[in-house]
Amino acid sequence: MKLFLRFLVVSLAAALMAVNIKTFVHTGGLLPGGFTGITLLLQEIFLKFAGIKIPFTVFYWGLNLIPAIICFKYVGKYFTLLSIWMIILSGILTDFIPAITIVASDDTILCSIFGGLLNGFAITLCLLAGATSGGTDFISIYVSEKTGRSIWNMILIFNVMVLAVFGLLFGWERALYSIVFQFATTQLLNALYKRYQKSTLFIISDHTDELIGVIRQVTGHDATLFTGKGCYKGAERKMLYTVISSDEEFKLVRSIKEADPGAFVNIMQTKMLKGNFIMKKQD
Repeated sequence: MKLFLRFLVVSLAAALMAVNIKTFVHTGGLLPGGFTGITLLLQEIFLKFAGIKIPFTVFYWGLNLIPAIICFKYVGKYFTLLSIWMIILSGILTDFIPAITIVASDDTILCSIFGGLLNGFAITLCLLAGATSGGTDFISIYVSEKTGRSIWNMILIFNVMVLAVFGLLFGWERALYSIVFQFATTQLLNALYKRYQKSTLFIISDHTDELIGVIRQVTGHDATLFTGKGCYKGAERKMLYTVISSDEEFKLVRSIKEADPGAFVNIMQTKMLKGNFIMKKQD
């Protein structure tokens, strides 16, 4: 049942991404990030310089082949299979959905902002369902799984390099608006998808033994127990220290409050972490 739900969410994300390409991206003449953008760039190059209109799926599926094989081996089988479904479905829909005009063709800034947000939302749906939209997302997930660090901003830099080629060939105005599009996508991703962000929890409780079990069960991580003295009453107090992925934060705090309603929980965003931090597998 859970796998079927993931399949439905990925299918919805594929439809949103295809609709976005045929509406905001098409209307604004924009270039999305990743292999989607490279595919559209190659389509435009062949159309302009060779007069040949090549289907979206030809380039999109071909570019994603090698990253898909790498992720299948190193990241997860279900993760990769769902991602391949996303690539197949979004490619087919992009080729068959007709171009739709939602905003005026000269209102490029609206296309850039709302198209970027819709693109980011579609990618986030994929990631939350345990899949990806392929291409550079495959690469970023692979690197993040190995290092535990988010590299979305590095992907943005790569995309800007692709846009430099786009600007040289088709005009800098379109390229600059495309940077706005990709920036909106990246910021929404960073806001909504927190798997590779870390949170530090300090938990003061009289039931630390029970809460250690809760932390292990919910996150798979352990904790460090500190014993101190409460300054108000002078009583001995116990505090647990643990670092978790930020996407586990809500679930863990809810479980802690269920186990000990009187627990005092302080949550801090962790900017940098060095050490043996184990990530849960995608599948």
